[in-house]
Amino acid sequence: MRELTYVARRTVEWREAPDPKLRSDGEAIVAPVAATSCDVDSAILAGHGFVDPPFALGHECVARVLETGDAVTAVGPGDLVVVPWSVNCGTCERCRAGLTAHCTAVPYMAMYGAPIGGNWGGLFSDLVRVPYADAMLVPLPAGLDPVAMASASDNWSLAWRLIAPHLRTRPGARVLVVARGSIGLYVCDIARALGASEVLYVDPDPEHRTLARAFGAATAEALDPILQGYDIAVEATGRVDQLGLTVKCLSPEGICESAGNHFRPGELPLLDMYLTGVTLRVARDNVRAHIPDALELAASGRVAPEKVVSHVFDWEDLPTALPEKHLKPVFVRVED
Repeated sequence: MRELTYVARRTVEWREAPDPKLRSDGEAIVAPVAATSCDVDSAILAGHGFVDPPFALGHECVARVLETGDAVTAVGPGDLVVVPWSVNCGTCERCRAGLTAHCTAVPYMAMYGAPIGGNWGGLFSDLVRVPYADAMLVPLPAGLDPVAMASASDNWSLAWRLIAPHLRTRPGARVLVVARGSIGLYVCDIARALGASEVLYVDPDPEHRTLARAFGAATAEALDPILQGYDIAVEATGRVDQLGLTVKCLSPEGICESAGNHFRPGELPLLDMYLTGVTLRVARDNVRAHIPDALELAASGRVAPEKVVSHVFDWEDLPTALPEKHLKPVFVRVED
């Protein structure tokens, strides 16, 4: 088989690898049919990652199940499934608590798309081995388009987690989104669907702002701190200076979710945060626990994740099209 390999800044190529085989009766082999780049992939392709190349890239896809071990009961050959970005067993204490990104059955940070916590390959590959099929794979609900939901492995479900639980406890909240990619746009869509009274989306990209307005958000090119302006804030830029401006906009006891990958150090306005009373969460997501709820919302018709898909390319175009700067390209493989 082939796996798309990151080899240098803005450079990827197909490389041959052995076809994956089932290693236990609880595993599955899947073939991605619609795969997309995560916002962190854009940073990696730009040369801002923290792992040296070469390595297989990709951790967001909908796939077709090809083969399962005898003990697998949740999915079967032919099923369309979402493949979570992190590798998790589903049965250890942390997995049972929903902390699937911190599974103790696999090395720390085990994931697809980067060789940390072992080498699990990438989801821009012709074939993928899923070690805990019942725990990891989530059937795609009937009627949902694999292209629209290619990001359910990470960014779509992450966006749901960043805003939906907070709006349950703070209905009608004012929401600030400071972003650079798909996560922030998904948040705008979800926030409006779930009853936010106001959404401000901040992004220097005019095309992104146009899309955010289509989701009902007000927009701005840059963030001027608005004292005590927002109840909930989502920062997804990976820039500490932007995170610092974001937390300055929170109302007393406001909540800030930081979903950016902070590869570079920086300082936060801790005194301002202390005086206001701020809850700040900086974390990679335990996405497997949220995929079913995020898919349920997508299937409800109240949101339009397909609008964030900027381009649809053929699978064979991956080496040339992926390094280009696109908001949310989806690569589709025609099935036999």
